[in-house]
Amino acid sequence: MKFLLPIFLLLSFSNIKAQADSTFIRYIYDLALENGEAYENLRSLCKDIGARVTGSAEAEMAVKWGEKLLKSYNFDKVYLQEIQVPHWERGTTEAAWIENEKGDILKLNILALGGSIGTNGLISGEVIEVKNVDALKLLNPNEIKDKIVFLSEAFNQKHINTFSAYGYCYPLRGDGANEASKLGAKAVVIRSLATPTDNHPHTGVTHFDKDVNKIPAAAMSTQNADMVSKWIKQGKVTLKMEMDCKVFPDVTSYNVIAEITGKDKKIITLGGHLDSWDVGEGAHDDGAGIVHSIEALRILKTLNYKPNHTIRCVLFMNEENGNFGGKSYAKLAKEANEEHICAIESDRGGFLPIGFDVVENTNHLELVKQYENLLFDYDLLKFKNGHGGVDIGPLKEYYPEMMQLGMAINSQEYFNYHHSEADVFEVVNKRELELGAAAMSTMVYLMDITLD
Repeated sequence: MKFLLPIFLLLSFSNIKAQADSTFIRYIYDLALENGEAYENLRSLCKDIGARVTGSAEAEMAVKWGEKLLKSYNFDKVYLQEIQVPHWERGTTEAAWIENEKGDILKLNILALGGSIGTNGLISGEVIEVKNVDALKLLNPNEIKDKIVFLSEAFNQKHINTFSAYGYCYPLRGDGANEASKLGAKAVVIRSLATPTDNHPHTGVTHFDKDVNKIPAAAMSTQNADMVSKWIKQGKVTLKMEMDCKVFPDVTSYNVIAEITGKDKKIITLGGHLDSWDVGEGAHDDGAGIVHSIEALRILKTLNYKPNHTIRCVLFMNEENGNFGGKSYAKLAKEANEEHICAIESDRGGFLPIGFDVVENTNHLELVKQYENLLFDYDLLKFKNGHGGVDIGPLKEYYPEMMQLGMAINSQEYFNYHHSEADVFEVVNKRELELGAAAMSTMVYLMDITLD
């Protein structure tokens, strides 16, 4: 006959385990908030290295920075993972203005989109305003040929989560130039993907199909976009622009990796992306995610935590314009016959953490939600199906059953800074950054004790 423990003993053991988890999480938060190193690490990354577009000298410096910092914490392993990445450079400062039929001119504040070609001198063309890519696809090539297309759709301010508004407008930047080129457009300018109306243009990658001729593509500030729309309503508008950006051959770069060895060889990955765009300092995108991940691992080591599974921190290179860091990491993991059971990413800025998104899987979501009461006092309140992260996404192709989570934050200010000159160290709140690091460390701990 099988021996069964009395129910009161089982409940007692459960309560003891919950109390132990609660105490350890309290230790994580105490260390992050009283003796944290995330804020100083972010200052160093932003001020000592600066913006880190893939293929640049600063990106190479960032690899060295990350390797040295990780080694200083005496993790069980620290190493570089070689990858090939694209190399695009902005060149000299962009110039642009519009002119109406009266001869009035208005200078525009623009940034070339990543992957765009230069203008090879000053170009000029009549501006045709089109709301979005869907509307563009309906136009006749005769309406577009040799014109400069202005894609003007603004963020829908009714979206509470600003990432949702970004998702709806993303095709302007991602696909607009490609579709306009098919119709014979001379160039494309878009309204920046941003929440506020201000004079900061926001860059980001644009894509061209292999059989489509590349054309110059840029983003203008939201303030400028409103003015351009106003001028077009009053009559014919000509836009003149000059950009010096270039695409170069691929170069060698690295993912930077640190590990705490587990009792088995199963792997939990946490990370963010080390590269940024070449304007601002890449503080929220994604310096914050980098220091969240490093600090999460440092906290566990400092608390002398002995994980069940190997915990691997990855500073991914090249999320912004190709995701070759994430793609290469996943491919190399599979080739090495590694067993990946979970991945957690921070790539939504250094704002107040509010919970975690779980990549579509009802069982995985329920597994995380069992800890809602435990995390309530830390204001981690939202746990739902959603997006994990661009860097960790490719792992799902090789490990479809693995769990993936993305740390969710208060998104209201994120697109004030995203991909712009405004994304600098000074706009990151120290306490919110530290709370993010503690939340990452806590979720790594909970997944380590939960997953087989």
